[in-house]
Amino acid sequence: MCRNIKMLFNFDPPVTDEEIHAASLQFVRKVSGFNKPSKANEAAFLTAVEEIAAISARLLASLETNAPPRGREEEAAKARARNLERFGTSPVSDPADGMVGA
Repeated sequence: MCRNIKMLFNFDPPVTDEEIHAASLQFVRKVSGFNKPSKANEAAFLTAVEEIAAISARLLASLETNAPPRGREEEAAKARARNLERFGTSPVSDPADGMVGA
């Protein structure tokens, strides 16, 4: 799985449409190999992003768990700690660190 696509299920506050869209964009970029598609492929690329975002939103709405919701700040702190251990540096602090990469 692409490291930039973060888990979106069971967060408090719940995931936003923007976060779902960002994860969908990352997925389509990974699958297609395009960071930015050519004009010839742009319509198919954007359609795929929208369809995957819609499917992801339906999936997240249908999932159930007994686990307590995760906090965004705690997950962001864990991600920074993993980066520090792995790379020896911590990325620039960003509230979205724990959710979706750009």
